[in-house]
Amino acid sequence: MPGVLQQIGNIPRLSFAHDFKHPGELKVSHYRKASAFTVIAILGLTLSATAFAQAGRDYVYVVGSSTVYPFATVVAERFGRSSEFKTPKIESTGSGGGLKLFCDGVGVDYPDIANSSRAIKQSEVDSCAANGVTEIVEVKIGYDGIVFANAIGGETMTLSRADIFLALAKEVPGESEGELIENPYMTWADVNPDLPAIKIEVLGPPPTSGTRDAFVELAMEGGCKATPWIGALKSSDKNRYKAICHTIREDGAFVEAGENDNLIVQKLQANPNAFGIFGFSFLDQNMEKVKGSLIDGVAPTFDAIAEGEYPVSRPLYFYAKKAHVDVIPGLRGYLREFTSERAWGEEGYLSDRGLIPMPDAERGEVAAAVRDLTPLSIAAE
Repeated sequence: MPGVLQQIGNIPRLSFAHDFKHPGELKVSHYRKASAFTVIAILGLTLSATAFAQAGRDYVYVVGSSTVYPFATVVAERFGRSSEFKTPKIESTGSGGGLKLFCDGVGVDYPDIANSSRAIKQSEVDSCAANGVTEIVEVKIGYDGIVFANAIGGETMTLSRADIFLALAKEVPGESEGELIENPYMTWADVNPDLPAIKIEVLGPPPTSGTRDAFVELAMEGGCKATPWIGALKSSDKNRYKAICHTIREDGAFVEAGENDNLIVQKLQANPNAFGIFGFSFLDQNMEKVKGSLIDGVAPTFDAIAEGEYPVSRPLYFYAKKAHVDVIPGLRGYLREFTSERAWGEEGYLSDRGLIPMPDAERGEVAAAVRDLTPLSIAAE
């Protein structure tokens, strides 16, 4: 209650004549009554919201990306140990699934934060707005690479993005320019004679995954546009271009393995001829079990991703509801912990888990936006 009263004490004097532009003059007695009623109304709403939060949920609730999940879990555990608040609840639902839950509404029944391994889409912002989620704070946390990995005892692969596209696309270029055919390639040697003659079998994330979105954009599309006539479609027929480059084959060569990246690692150990697609952090934490393929001649390493040399890398994010801050206990503190130098800095504990830090200036800008709870501009339009 003292905190609530302190907030009320800081409320500026309100004038209906100024804020609502009523015509004519208001008598002083009317002004005082209006101000009093306004303060009482705000007090009631504040007490109601606080009581609702305490009765309904007294911990931070986070959903979303399986790639961001291990970083969020570490921050949650540290925050729970070092603060007076409960350890936040973190669920791995995939980026798309998490943002859908996040956008379903405001209140204790809905997540406070959605982790995402891609930027939020305009369609998701629109969905949020339709459900009353109108002020979204975007928090870019760092960078990650997407690896194409196999068991430590399997073949060491050097792949181009064109190899990856030809191995996994539903349709591939035929002999004539402009011709597409159903993907006929069964082994890696069929794709490229320099590769081993082992069956193409790739375990990857489902369509709801941000890693899947980033993989098809960075790896598949990167290899797809190497065919000149397909690359030309990007400006002449963008829908067809995207359909060719982003559609993955469904004949068993690519297997949707769910949002559990640890399960993919286990399956790779059981099948040394299979490959898996997941974030660099899982490779970094399982170096004794799996290894990453070279992509366009570059190995997936911390330094190569940080310096922008590894071609299949992307930023990571989470999104927070401004309306929940200072209503859900511990939410502001969790945001502060995640964006602290001890967490996401160059020597921070998240770096030890495989998160590639942003440059100093960029971290400073994001931290300031989080401190001020600056909403996405597209969410405010």
